Formats: sequence, C-alpha cells, structure tokens
Amino acid sequence: MTAPGPPPGPWVARAARYAGLAGAVLLTVAGYLGGALPDTPLGATPASIWRTPDGPATLTCWLVGTALLVGAWWSLRGGTPSTRWAYVTAGLWALPLLVAPPMGSRDVYSYACQGWTYAHGVDPYAVGVAAAGCPWVDAVAPIWRDTPAPYGPVFVLLAALAVTLGGGLTGTVVLLRVIAVAGLLLAAICLPGLARAAGVPTRRAAWLALAAPLVGVHLVAGAHNDAVMLGLLLGGLLLVIRRPGLPVALLLAGALLGLAVTVKASAVVVVPFAVLAGMPGRYTVRALLRHGGWLAGGLFAALLVTSTLSGLGFGWVGGLTHSGDSEQWTSPPTAVGFVVDYAGALVGRDPRAVPVVRAVALLLLVGVLVVLWWRAWGALRGSNDARRVARVEGARVEGARVEGARPRVVLHGAALALVATVVLSPVFHPWYATWPLALLALTAVRTTWFVLPVAVAAFLALPDGTNLARFTKAPGAVAMTALLLTLTVIVLLRIAHRRGPTSRS
Repeated sequence: MTAPGPPPGPWVARAARYAGLAGAVLLTVAGYLGGALPDTPLGATPASIWRTPDGPATLTCWLVGTALLVGAWWSLRGGTPSTRWAYVTAGLWALPLLVAPPMGSRDVYSYACQGWTYAHGVDPYAVGVAAAGCPWVDAVAPIWRDTPAPYGPVFVLLAALAVTLGGGLTGTVVLLRVIAVAGLLLAAICLPGLARAAGVPTRRAAWLALAAPLVGVHLVAGAHNDAVMLGLLLGGLLLVIRRPGLPVALLLAGALLGLAVTVKASAVVVVPFAVLAGMPGRYTVRALLRHGGWLAGGLFAALLVTSTLSGLGFGWVGGLTHSGDSEQWTSPPTAVGFVVDYAGALVGRDPRAVPVVRAVALLLLVGVLVVLWWRAWGALRGSNDARRVARVEGARVEGARVEGARPRVVLHGAALALVATVVLSPVFHPWYATWPLALLALTAVRTTWFVLPVAVAAFLALPDGTNLARFTKAPGAVAMTALLLTLTVIVLLRIAHRRGPTSRS
C-alpha cells in the first residue's frame, strides 16, 4: 500500500483545526436561524428562504460554514499530525453541533413519531405516523407521513425508548442524538484496531472517517440512525478480524452485524465479506461453510430474537419498498430514468423509465456484489502467492504476508460493496455517503476519488432539510447521466489498456 504523505506542518494543522471549528459554529448559528425546527416548514425554494427575515443570514452562515468545514477536512486528507490530534479535532468540531437544533434533514422527527407509534401499541410497519396519530406529525416531512417505517426492530425499539424517557418531542430528539453519538463513539473505538489490521495509519483513517462534514452535520446534528448502523458494523468487523475462526467470536460478530441490519438493511451487503474475514486458515469451500455457519448463526439469531421480542416480526422488510418514494437526480439510476423520460417527451412519448431503470440497477447491484465477493474470495484462495495478493489489493509490496493482506482484501471488498449499494440504490441522500466512507478510509490507497463526492454532497442540503436536488431536477439529471457515461468510457479505456500488453505478450 502507498503510504500517505508526511504529516502537515503545525501551522497548517492549526489553521485547519480552527477553520473547521469556525465552520461548525457558523453551521450551528444557521441551524438556530433556519434549521429543521419542529414549527418551521420546509422552504419552497432557496429563493423563498432568502426572502424570509433571517434568510440571508441563514444561507450565508450555512454556505460559509460548510465551505470552511469542507476545506479544513480536505486540506488534511493525506493525514493529520497524529491520531490523537485527529480525534481531538473531530470532537472539537462536533461540540457546537451537539447543541445545534436538527438540521439538514427532518428525519429525526420521523424517528420520533415511529417510536411514539410503537410505544402506543401501534405497528409502525402497518401504518404511517399520520394514521397512527403521532402528535408531532406536523414536524415530519410530508412525503414520509403516510409511509410505514423502513427501519428494523432494533432502531424502532431505540426510538420508542427515546420517546418513553424523553417525555416530549424535545427530549426525544435529544435522546435520539445521544443514541447517534453513541454509535459514532463505537465506530471511533473500532477504527484504530481495523486500521492496524489493514496496515493503514490510524491518523489518516480516523480523520477521513470521523471529521468528514457529513458526519458532523447529518450524523451528529441530524441524529441519523446511520451512525448506529456504522458503529455496529465496524464492531462486528473488528471482532471477526481479530478472532478469526473462533466460534464464540464469530457468533458475537454475526450478532453485531445482525443488529446493524435491523437498524438499516443496507448493512447486509457487508456480511459475505465478514465471512471471509472469519476464515483463519486455508480458504476452502469446507472452511467457508464451517466458519460462515457460525457467523450466519449469530446473525440470524439477532434477527429472530429482536423481531420476536419486539413483537414486530419481519414487517420492516415490506417497509423498505417505500424508501424509493422520493425521486431525485442524486441517485444515478433515477437520473438516467429522468433523462430517458425527457428524451421520450421530445418525440411525444412517455416511457416512465424511472421504475424500469431502478429495477435494472438493482439487478446490476446484485451482479456487482457477487463479482466483488468472488474477486475477494479468489484473491484469498490464491494467497499462497504473496505477489498475487499484493497485486489484487492494489499494493506494490513484494512478499506481502497472507495474514497482513487478508483484512485489507476483505475490508476493501466490503467498502466497494457499500459504494455500489450507494451508487445503484433508487434514492440517495447526502448522509448515505457515510456508509462506505469509514471502510474506504481504512483501505483506499488514493483518497480524492471518494473524498471529492463526500465534499460535494455536503452542499446538497439546506439547514431546514430542503434538498437542493429538488430545484435542479432536469440539469442535475443530465449532468449525472453525462458523468456516468464519462466514467464508463474511462473505465473501459483503462481495462482495454491493461489487457492490451497482456494480449500482445
């Protein structure tokens, strides 16, 4: 693996630290001026927000604060002076956002109402929060008021606990934020062990994964349940990597991964790679079944126990079908569907291509996941040839040891699986980019290709939860489709270039 650059100078690091802190403070001010407060409706357009009494100050603080936070994070993407420095700075940036009102999204109110629904004896997978009679329904974004909960029983139970202990909407939101921060703390605890296993400097991995603007704005201030999923996911991966082949460890790791799935189902794509991480010796089909069986046992036990004890069963699986009700060009399949519809309209047709393209993308996702897993499996099966392992994982190290290569191969495969899930999903929200971010921070040799999209995504939402993609539907869809075509051509040209010398020889 290519080592990151040398640590930045003290003046550069200090400037980045306090520029980011200033950005976090400005974002907090923007949140109080025009954040996603319960009695504040979504803005119709950015222009209408600008015309409100606090609109100019809100948007100015928001944009300048985001720019400062993104710039500071970007400037140290190659690594910070030390691991401790990275943790302290990430925590320092989070402090203002801990006391900020919800911003960037109104999902925390959906969580609160879903928890209220369950706490009052109504199945949140059967009815929407409006039909259930949630007293805080006016704070929920209109598109989600009539849809069942798409989250697993573990998070519904956590939301109901927050409602019970919170006593009201404000207390519930505070406790939901505490739960999200607890998930982030678990992820922060797991990062050093995973970084050492993958052979990556912890100072770089911790900085990329914890100080990212999306983490502070959406996982801390926005209290998104993605933080809980990530904490459980990294905990399960760390356990299975540290104690491969040990049945008890595999069972516990499977249980943690199962809990992650019952918070957010997208975590399931990491499970097949965790099975590979749990194999300590030779990579044979027999070993795969034996060790994979232990991990699968822990996972299914977690699913069955939580679904049974909560009394909710597996109704949450049906709720997943409503996650695509929102149509925005930030999802590549949706953008392509929009462009096809626009082209059809030019010739007097109405193809209604969005559902079709989305379905094709999901089928493509299944294929990509299979290929990624098979690639990792093939790399590990051929790991007796150290050079082959090094080449497959992208390293330029001769004589790489098998045990040192195993975690990186597995973690990088899991990271790419999450990237594919985000890219090919029917809907994309900015905080979805945090799913693969932590694993890419642990494994990627080059950082720009994933740090840049995360930086761009930080500018997509306004403090009241308005998504700028709503107002740029046509140009955004065309731009996203053009970007996809460009990237496809680049990838095909690189593949042809790599195969050229091989075929000639």
